[in-house]
Amino acid sequence: MRSAIYHHPHDIRIEDVETPEPGSGEVQLRVAHNGVCGSDLHEYFASETFVPVAPHPQTGIQAPVALGHEFSGTVTAMGAGVTSVREGDRVAVRPTYTCGTCPSCRAGHPNTCRILAFHGLSGPGGGLSEYTVLPETMVFALPEDVSLELGALVEPMAVSYHAVELSGIRPGELAVVAGLGPIGVGLFFALRSAGITDIIASDPSAQRRAILSRLGASTVIDPTVTEVATAAHEASDGLGARVVFDAAGVGAAILTGIGALAPQGKVVVVGIHEQPMELNPTALLLGEAQIVASLVYTDDDYRHVIDAMSRGGITGEGWVDHAPLDDLLTVYDELRRGERMKVLIDL
Repeated sequence: MRSAIYHHPHDIRIEDVETPEPGSGEVQLRVAHNGVCGSDLHEYFASETFVPVAPHPQTGIQAPVALGHEFSGTVTAMGAGVTSVREGDRVAVRPTYTCGTCPSCRAGHPNTCRILAFHGLSGPGGGLSEYTVLPETMVFALPEDVSLELGALVEPMAVSYHAVELSGIRPGELAVVAGLGPIGVGLFFALRSAGITDIIASDPSAQRRAILSRLGASTVIDPTVTEVATAAHEASDGLGARVVFDAAGVGAAILTGIGALAPQGKVVVVGIHEQPMELNPTALLLGEAQIVASLVYTDDDYRHVIDAMSRGGITGEGWVDHAPLDDLLTVYDELRRGERMKVLIDL
């Protein structure tokens, strides 16, 4: 089978590799679509962050690795003992491996496992392959009214859903979404699903602002023209935003977000930051503001996202397009330049 294999930054190769077979408790999938994630771009253009250069403490995997952690597919074979799915089922994949024994896992927060691993980054196989094998516990059957295209979006949408749940925001409170890439789009969907209607969507990109407007966002701003704090205070009778979501992954989103907060408001960091930033904690002290981080998702987040898709609350229309596996590196370049929004690689 064909698979995208990551060797080093700036070195990804489409290779012919052996088709994996499922063992006990595992399922084999024929992959349909795999989304290109911002973390994939970081690994390729910057440095190894989630791809291990030494054996991973949980999986034993190190580069070179098969890429792809946002994907959907169809069950084509099953190992002994599999009961939750059957051959022919269409599924979305939760790509995280957790250890079950570290302090985070024992405390009931496996999404922050101290040795968290990802299928498609630090696990045995990935979704940028024609076939892959995973534990049964990592696949979620899709209802008939949820397409395989939407199934490949469950992973990034679950990232966003988890962040909204963690924020504690309630209907009637103002939210700011800073950064309108795929995670920002997911935050918009998740906020609407939670009954939040007062949302400011902020991004310097005219293309991304236009997409959010078409998806139904009523207040969309360019932060280089309109200050986020000004927009938040004008939209809330001077109170400010209860939560600012940093989906941009740049320090400016956090720093401007602090100024936009209501008293005791929160900045929720969702984006991956490639660069450090300077912060004077006094900026938090004066308003009893908080900065919290949100990491990946739980099984319940996956179930909620799939249910929202089934109810029509999440759509790929107007912001998702497709490309073949052979165009992978071209897609990376286009995404890096901001020329495309969300691309699913068709396998």
